[in-house]
Amino acid sequence: MRLIAQATIQIQKPASEVFEGIVNPENMIKYFISESNGRMETGKKLVWKFPEFPDEFPVWNIRTEPDRLVVFSWDEETEVRISLEPQADDSTVVKVTEGDKAFSDPNLKWLIGNTEGWANFLACLKAYLEYGIQLRKGAFDFMKKSTI
Repeated sequence: MRLIAQATIQIQKPASEVFEGIVNPENMIKYFISESNGRMETGKKLVWKFPEFPDEFPVWNIRTEPDRLVVFSWDEETEVRISLEPQADDSTVVKVTEGDKAFSDPNLKWLIGNTEGWANFLACLKAYLEYGIQLRKGAFDFMKKSTI
Protein backbone atom coordinates (compact mmCIF):
# COMPACT_ATOMS: atom_id res chain seq x y z
CA MET A 1 0.00 0.00 0.00
CA ARG A 2 1.31 3.42 -1.01
CA LEU A 3 0.28 6.65 0.72
CA ILE A 4 -0.67 9.74 -1.30
CA ALA A 5 -1.90 13.00 0.21
CA GLN A 6 -4.74 14.44 -1.88
CA ALA A 7 -7.05 17.46 -1.80
CA THR A 8 -9.36 18.99 -4.41
CA ILE A 9 -11.48 22.15 -4.63
CA GLN A 10 -13.30 24.14 -7.30
CA ILE A 11 -12.41 27.82 -7.54
CA GLN A 12 -14.70 30.27 -9.32
CA LYS A 13 -11.89 31.81 -11.34
CA PRO A 14 -10.35 30.93 -14.72
CA ALA A 15 -7.29 28.67 -14.78
CA SER A 16 -5.01 31.57 -15.77
CA GLU A 17 -5.87 33.45 -12.54
CA VAL A 18 -5.54 30.33 -10.41
CA PHE A 19 -2.16 29.51 -11.99
CA GLU A 20 -0.92 33.04 -11.32
CA GLY A 21 -2.17 32.75 -7.75
CA ILE A 22 0.01 29.67 -7.27
CA VAL A 23 3.24 30.62 -9.06
CA ASN A 24 3.50 34.34 -8.25
CA PRO A 25 5.06 34.97 -4.82
CA GLU A 26 3.24 38.32 -4.56
CA ASN A 27 0.01 36.30 -4.45
CA MET A 28 1.32 33.36 -2.44
CA ILE A 29 2.36 35.55 0.50
CA LYS A 30 -1.28 36.58 0.87
CA TYR A 31 -2.56 33.06 1.53
CA PHE A 32 0.25 30.48 1.95
CA ILE A 33 3.87 31.48 2.55
CA SER A 34 5.45 34.54 4.16
CA GLU A 35 8.42 34.80 1.81
CA SER A 36 9.87 33.39 -1.44
CA ASN A 37 13.00 34.25 -3.35
CA GLY A 38 11.23 34.05 -6.70
CA ARG A 39 8.44 32.97 -8.99
CA MET A 40 7.75 29.26 -9.52
CA GLU A 41 9.16 28.53 -12.98
CA THR A 42 10.49 25.42 -14.63
CA GLY A 43 14.07 24.71 -13.58
CA LYS A 44 14.22 27.18 -10.70
CA LYS A 45 15.13 26.35 -7.11
CA LEU A 46 13.40 28.48 -4.50
CA VAL A 47 13.38 28.96 -0.76
CA TRP A 48 10.08 29.47 1.04
CA LYS A 49 9.39 30.71 4.54
CA PHE A 50 6.13 30.27 6.40
CA PRO A 51 4.80 32.66 9.06
CA GLU A 52 4.40 29.91 11.66
CA PHE A 53 7.83 28.28 11.29
CA PRO A 54 11.32 29.76 11.75
CA ASP A 55 12.83 27.38 9.15
CA GLU A 56 13.43 27.89 5.45
CA PHE A 57 12.06 25.29 3.05
CA PRO A 58 13.85 24.61 -0.25
CA VAL A 59 11.62 23.97 -3.25
CA TRP A 60 13.19 22.33 -6.31
CA ASN A 61 12.47 20.17 -9.38
CA ILE A 62 9.98 22.85 -10.33
CA ARG A 63 8.08 22.23 -13.53
CA THR A 64 5.20 24.38 -14.74
CA GLU A 65 2.77 24.23 -17.63
CA PRO A 66 0.97 27.57 -17.76
CA ASP A 67 -2.66 27.39 -16.64
CA ARG A 68 -2.43 23.57 -16.28
CA LEU A 69 0.19 22.23 -13.88
CA VAL A 70 2.69 23.05 -11.14
CA VAL A 71 5.05 20.31 -9.93
CA PHE A 72 7.76 20.56 -7.28
CA SER A 73 9.64 18.76 -4.52
CA TRP A 74 10.32 19.93 -1.00
CA ASP A 75 11.63 16.72 0.45
CA GLU A 76 13.76 13.91 -0.98
CA GLU A 77 10.94 11.36 -1.19
CA THR A 78 7.92 13.09 -2.62
CA GLU A 79 6.62 15.15 -5.49
CA VAL A 80 3.80 17.68 -5.23
CA ARG A 81 1.51 18.01 -8.26
CA ILE A 82 -1.04 20.80 -8.50
CA SER A 83 -3.22 20.29 -11.57
CA LEU A 84 -5.70 22.83 -12.90
CA GLU A 85 -8.77 21.63 -14.80
CA PRO A 86 -10.69 24.45 -16.52
CA GLN A 87 -14.46 24.06 -16.39
CA ALA A 88 -17.14 25.16 -18.88
CA ASP A 89 -18.34 27.89 -16.46
CA ASP A 90 -14.84 29.48 -16.40
CA SER A 91 -14.09 28.05 -12.97
CA THR A 92 -11.16 25.73 -12.23
CA VAL A 93 -10.93 22.44 -10.37
CA VAL A 94 -7.62 22.38 -8.49
CA LYS A 95 -6.22 18.99 -7.47
CA VAL A 96 -3.18 18.58 -5.24
CA THR A 97 -1.41 15.25 -4.83
CA GLU A 98 1.73 14.64 -2.84
CA GLY A 99 3.47 11.31 -2.52
CA ASP A 100 3.83 8.54 -2.69
CA LYS A 101 5.29 6.93 0.42
CA ALA A 102 5.41 3.40 1.74
CA PHE A 103 2.92 2.49 4.45
CA SER A 104 4.42 2.95 7.93
CA ASP A 105 3.38 4.66 11.16
CA PRO A 106 5.53 7.78 10.52
CA ASN A 107 4.30 7.98 6.92
CA LEU A 108 0.68 7.58 8.04
CA LYS A 109 1.21 10.60 10.31
CA TRP A 110 2.71 12.44 7.29
CA LEU A 111 -0.34 11.52 5.19
CA ILE A 112 -2.79 12.90 7.72
CA GLY A 113 -0.83 16.12 8.28
CA ASN A 114 -0.16 16.82 4.63
CA THR A 115 -3.70 16.02 3.51
CA GLU A 116 -4.91 18.48 6.15
CA GLY A 117 -2.29 21.00 5.01
CA TRP A 118 -3.23 20.80 1.34
CA ALA A 119 -6.94 21.13 2.16
CA ASN A 120 -6.04 24.28 4.11
CA PHE A 121 -3.90 25.54 1.20
CA LEU A 122 -6.82 25.12 -1.20
CA ALA A 123 -9.34 26.78 1.12
CA CYS A 124 -6.96 29.73 1.60
CA LEU A 125 -6.31 29.96 -2.15
CA LYS A 126 -10.06 29.97 -2.86
CA ALA A 127 -10.80 32.62 -0.22
CA TYR A 128 -7.99 34.83 -1.51
CA LEU A 129 -8.74 34.51 -5.24
CA GLU A 130 -12.53 34.74 -4.99
CA TYR A 131 -12.93 37.25 -2.14
CA GLY A 132 -9.52 38.78 -1.34
CA ILE A 133 -9.65 37.26 2.15
CA GLN A 134 -6.40 36.21 3.84
CA LEU A 135 -7.45 33.20 5.96
CA ARG A 136 -3.92 32.36 7.16
CA LYS A 137 -3.32 35.77 8.73
CA GLY A 138 -3.01 35.01 12.44
CA ALA A 139 -4.38 31.48 12.01
CA PHE A 140 -1.20 29.77 13.16
CA ASP A 141 0.17 32.26 15.66
CA PHE A 142 -0.41 29.64 18.36
CA MET A 143 2.34 27.53 16.76
CA LYS A 144 5.03 30.17 17.24
CA LYS A 145 7.29 29.76 20.26
CA SER A 146 6.32 32.06 23.08
CA THR A 147 8.82 34.79 23.87
CA ILE A 148 7.50 35.20 27.41
